[in-house]
Amino acid sequence: MKEEEKINIEDEEQTSAPEENTENTENAEEPATQEFEEKDPLEAAQAEIEELKTQMLYKTAEFDNYRKRTLKEKAELILNGGEKAVSAVLPIIDDMERAIENGQKTDDPAVLREGMELIYHKMMKALEGLGVKKIETEDADFNTDLHEAVAMVPGMGDDKKGKVIDCLQAGYQLNDKVIRHAKVAVGQ
Repeated sequence: MKEEEKINIEDEEQTSAPEENTENTENAEEPATQEFEEKDPLEAAQAEIEELKTQMLYKTAEFDNYRKRTLKEKAELILNGGEKAVSAVLPIIDDMERAIENGQKTDDPAVLREGMELIYHKMMKALEGLGVKKIETEDADFNTDLHEAVAMVPGMGDDKKGKVIDCLQAGYQLNDKVIRHAKVAVGQ
């Protein structure tokens, strides 16, 4: 029996010793896995940082190109922005030149007046096409946003008080923005 106990004890020692060794190896593997797991998130974060840096560089370069392109387009618009207006006015200049040439051939003022009126209406139509409108002043209430009072006319009666009596210089708007106020006389 003692021999059997010895064998059992030896078996237990052998079996327990490998268990201890496996525990040690498991414990030894756990820190290695923990270190690997700790490095993996760090490496992943660094890789993500690098990726974000490259994205930022691309976006910065893209924005710089956009900014340069828009500045160039804006400069071209400033230089060539009046092209539409000039193109609209050139036919009117041609009409004026023809009127001047033909005005020397006739002595009839009615014909000259009619020609000038046609050119004036053509010019107003061209300006309207560009978004320019004449500010209405006839029987209008005085409005400081549209009118500039250059004279006050007393004794016009209560119905003319605060109304435009006379327009001394026409005013114009470009797309609802006043580019020149109408100079008017206002009833007092």
